[in-house]
Amino acid sequence: MKKLTIPALALLTATFFLSAMPDDGIMVKEHGVYIINTTALASDVEGYENTTPLKIYIKKNKIIKIEALRNQETPKYFAKVKKQLLDKWNGMTVKQALATEVDGVTGATYSSKAVKENVRRGISYYKQHK
Repeated sequence: MKKLTIPALALLTATFFLSAMPDDGIMVKEHGVYIINTTALASDVEGYENTTPLKIYIKKNKIIKIEALRNQETPKYFAKVKKQLLDKWNGMTVKQALATEVDGVTGATYSSKAVKENVRRGISYYKQHK
């Protein structure tokens, strides 16, 4: 039986870990941070006008930040959501975030509900596929 060299063993290990993460465009890992894009995960979740996709950044099972992606929500109302809602999960562990009921933004109810569902789906996906 042949012995594996250090470089060959490293390549084999890297290939194993990279293949463990699905290549579906939903989750990527960059510099130790998992980034979940909810565009495909929550394509059926609509705010007032349309979908409200997000990027969720997770490091060491803690949410670092959530950012809104391009959407068709009314800018005036969605600005409230971005300012008052998106940072509510920052610093929470994945487990805490799934168990916490975050209040929505008054005047942007549909957008708030859609964002909360996007967060729930994104975090659930991370938990299942990391």
